[in-house]
Amino acid sequence: MASDNMKKIEDIISKNRIKYVDYKFIDVPGTWQHKTHPIAELNEDVFKYGTGFDGSSIRGFQGIEESDMLLIPDADSAFVDPFIREPTLSLICDVYDPDGLKPYSRDPRYIARKAEKYMASTGIADAAYFGPELEFFIFDDVQFDVLTPYKGMGYSINSNEAIWNSNHNSTPNLGHRPRFKEGYFPVPPTDTQTDIRNEMAETMMRMGMKIELHHHEVATAGQAEIGIRFNTLTRMADQTMMYKYAVKNVALRNGKTATFMPKPLFGDNGSGMHTHQSLWKGGEPLFFDRDGYAMLSRTALYYIGGLLTHAHSLLAFCSPSTNSYKRLVPGYEAPVNLVFSSRNRSAAVRIPMYSDNPKSKRIEFRPPDGTCNPYLAFAAMLMAGLDGIQNKIDPTEAGFGPINKNIYHLPEEEKKKIKSVPGSLDEALAALEKDHDYLTKGGVFSEEFINAWIEYKRTTEIDPVRIRTHPYELYLYYDA
Repeated sequence: MASDNMKKIEDIISKNRIKYVDYKFIDVPGTWQHKTHPIAELNEDVFKYGTGFDGSSIRGFQGIEESDMLLIPDADSAFVDPFIREPTLSLICDVYDPDGLKPYSRDPRYIARKAEKYMASTGIADAAYFGPELEFFIFDDVQFDVLTPYKGMGYSINSNEAIWNSNHNSTPNLGHRPRFKEGYFPVPPTDTQTDIRNEMAETMMRMGMKIELHHHEVATAGQAEIGIRFNTLTRMADQTMMYKYAVKNVALRNGKTATFMPKPLFGDNGSGMHTHQSLWKGGEPLFFDRDGYAMLSRTALYYIGGLLTHAHSLLAFCSPSTNSYKRLVPGYEAPVNLVFSSRNRSAAVRIPMYSDNPKSKRIEFRPPDGTCNPYLAFAAMLMAGLDGIQNKIDPTEAGFGPINKNIYHLPEEEKKKIKSVPGSLDEALAALEKDHDYLTKGGVFSEEFINAWIEYKRTTEIDPVRIRTHPYELYLYYDA
C-alpha cells in the first residue's frame, strides 16, 4: 500500500519540480495546522509509520505527559499548494496515536471516516454526499482590541464597497455601493469583487476542486459565495478546508482579508453554510420519489425528521460559536424555524426544486455556518439523519411541517406553534449533554469526545464572552 501511495504522487513531484512537502491536519475546533519537510523526506515509510509532532500544542488534543503523536498522509488528498513560493506538495493527514499505531480518537477526520463506515454497516446507504454553500465576507480592514480591557475594547470593520462609505471623503467618491441587504446580484461596478472571486475560483480548480459558480451575496461590504460541487462526506470536509484556505490566501495576496464569521456586521445578512445532503446505494439515489412531497422518498423524509428532532444538540457542532447565534435570529433570511419546506428559505430544511432529475434530489440543512469543523458537522448531520431513518421519524407527525408560507409573515398564533433553533451556544451545548445517543452509535462520537467538546466550548468561548463588559452595555447602562 505504501508503495502504491508513492506511485500516486511521484508524477506530481516530477511534473511540478516539487521541493517541499506540507502536511496539513485539522485540530478539534476546526483550524488547519501544518508542518513542512524537504521533499526528500517523503518516502514509503511516511505513509506506513507516519511523521511525528507535538500533540500537546494542538487545541483539543493530548496533554503534555503524552504529547508524541503521528501524522499519516492521505495520498488521494495531494495537491500543489498555490500559496507557497517554493513548489510544495500538500497532503492532508490523519492523526495517529503511536501507542499501537492506531487512529487518534479525537481526530475529527477519523470521526468523519467512522460516520461513513457506520452508515455502510447499517445497510441503509453506501454513500453520503454533502455540498456546503459557504458564504464569507471580503473586507479591506479589520481591527479589534480585547487584550487591553481597561484601556479600551472595541472593533472596526471597513470595506471600500460598504454603503457606509458612500459619503467618504475620498476624491473622487464614485458611489456604486450595494445598500444594506441589496448585494444579491448587481453587476459591476456595484459588485466590485468579480475579479477576486474569479481568482479564488480559478485557484480552487487548480487545487483539484470542482467549482460551479460564484456571486455576490446579499449583504453590503463584500459578502460572497463560491459554489463547490458535492462530494462524499470526508472528501467534502477536506475540500471545505481547502476552500477556506484558498479564499483567505487569495484575499491576502490582494491586500484584503476574508472571514467566515457568521455575523460580522450588525443590521445586515450573516454568512451561513447551507449544507445539501443525499444518500445513495449501489449507485442509485435514495431521496427521490416522484409521488412524494417535493418528490422526496420516505427515506428522505425520515432523514429530515432526524435532523429536526436532534437540531438543538446538532447545532453544538454545526453552529458552534457564540457569534453563530447573532446570525440565527429572525429576519436576514436566517433559518431559525425548525420546519421543512420546498423552496422556502425561512425553513431550517429546504428541498431545492430546480430539477426533477432523481440524481439531483437532495435536502438542504440551513442552520450550519463556517465556524464549524466540517468533519464533525457533516458526521453529526449524517448520524442525525440515519437515526431518523432507523426510527422512522416522520417530520410531519413530529410537528415540523411542511410549511410553504413565509414564516416571518405568519400570524402570531401560528408562529408560536413553530419550534425554533437554540437561542445561544450555551443552549445548544446543554441540549448536546442531554441528547447525544444518536451520535455515539457505532462508536462514531465517543462520550469522552462529546464531554471534552462541551467543556472546551464553555471554558474558552462562552465564559469569556459572558463575563466581559461589552461596549454596548456602556451605551445602555452608564448613566444608570
